[in-house]
Amino acid sequence: MSHFYFLPHKRLDDLIGYFKAKGYEIKAPTVSEESIVYDDIEQAADLPWGYIDEQSPAHYKVTKTAEDKAFAWSLTVQSVKPMLFEEKEALWQVKRDSQGKLKFEQCINARKYAVLGVRPCDLRAIEIQDRVFVENAYQDVRYKTRREQMFIIAANCTTCHSNCFCISLGDGPQADKGFDMAMTEIDDGFVVESGSDDGRALIEELQLNPATGQQTHLAEVKVNSVYQKQHKSIPPLAQVEKALFANHDHPQWEDVAKRCLSCGSCTQACPTCFCHTEKEQPSLDGDNSTHIREWDSCFGLDHSYTHGELYREKPKYRYRQWLTHKFSTWRDQFRTKGCVGCGRCVTWCPVSIDVTEEINAIVKEDKS
Repeated sequence: MSHFYFLPHKRLDDLIGYFKAKGYEIKAPTVSEESIVYDDIEQAADLPWGYIDEQSPAHYKVTKTAEDKAFAWSLTVQSVKPMLFEEKEALWQVKRDSQGKLKFEQCINARKYAVLGVRPCDLRAIEIQDRVFVENAYQDVRYKTRREQMFIIAANCTTCHSNCFCISLGDGPQADKGFDMAMTEIDDGFVVESGSDDGRALIEELQLNPATGQQTHLAEVKVNSVYQKQHKSIPPLAQVEKALFANHDHPQWEDVAKRCLSCGSCTQACPTCFCHTEKEQPSLDGDNSTHIREWDSCFGLDHSYTHGELYREKPKYRYRQWLTHKFSTWRDQFRTKGCVGCGRCVTWCPVSIDVTEEINAIVKEDKS
């Protein structure tokens, strides 16, 4: 049985000080260039107090309101993914010593993050990425090292934007696992609960008082209100998986290809996409070279280049690969779905392609 406590707004700096004392890099939502993004914070005042976000297909806007809340917004522009699976990082380096011999050294950037305000959809995205980088046949030591050191404070949703569709995926606005501490913002603070031994130690260190029945009820009402606010949806996943896999020649692929720019914005914004490429970065004097890994996209032409041939030359094949993998064959590969319903791909598609509309069009005409 969960025990709930209350963290007043005015004690957020005590929480931040706890992590500073333990040597964490503290990442939290903040406002930068008219966007709500994760960044380093030093104090509670750095949080996006009073800000809300408006999201719809190809539209994003942040507005300052008079509401005295730090988490009135729906979703950050980017997820936690760049902290665990870095956009660009060195894997290993080779150096030539004074005798001309080559020496290889592994590179591991083992940063220690405390992340404040992780939405439930992004918690599920971390769980999916764990399947890819840790629980798969081959473990990624860099991801695993950062993941094991990460302290996660979830922020339950009390609102959503118009592109959210997590509920139709069987998920919802309440964090149920994958966090060290979870919190729900109410009028003058947060109703919090622990999800790990580290979370319990934090609550004990802060000496928080138990939440009252009125506070826990208000938190529950705010979270449950999201079920009435979210309208975008897709059919049951089992039906979607079957329909996408069985309709490789559906005319909808050609229809979406006429609109898709193959820009890769959807894959860059997605919290679960993991495509990457590797390249060498040699020094000019030839004494050393660094092997780099960086994000890639299945929408790029080079991504399908194999043995002198592009086997996904047309946009419709690239979009079909992305959507079918994300919502169908991902389960065969990793025993989980590949989407969390955050809607970022819809928000950041410059031509307003909506995955829920594309999926519904194919499932509606499925004859398999």
